[in-house]
Amino acid sequence: MKPPTDELAAETWRLMFDFFISSNPQRSESLQRRGLTPNDSRILNSLDTAGRPIGELARQFNSDPSNTTWVVDRLEKAGLVERRPSPTDRRVKLVALTPLGLETQTALMTEFRVPPPGLAALSPDELETLHRIFSKLSPAPDR
Repeated sequence: MKPPTDELAAETWRLMFDFFISSNPQRSESLQRRGLTPNDSRILNSLDTAGRPIGELARQFNSDPSNTTWVVDRLEKAGLVERRPSPTDRRVKLVALTPLGLETQTALMTEFRVPPPGLAALSPDELETLHRIFSKLSPAPDR
């Protein structure tokens, strides 16, 4: 007898989550080499060279604006982001990637996207099935 869909979804998510957590050392090493934290990475990877207001970043991550400001301060001191005046509202500062920030963002995403060893051990058919499923689940276009 097959388990109900919600039980199967919960068990599947548990397995996926455990796999992602077990592969965290690979991502953590990339961050540590650059002196970055996971929160630094979240902000860095949500920016582009056009910029976004800090309040918008805080809402995206469900964070207090003062905490987001603290992370942005760290990234700015590292030369990865800069604050710019908004062209539409002089009270608002935009946070944008610097050339070094864009280079770092690209390098991090390249390293983060190296498949963990367990994934490479799957058969081509298994990988194709996972690819098809995750393509359906992915809300964001590939960067």
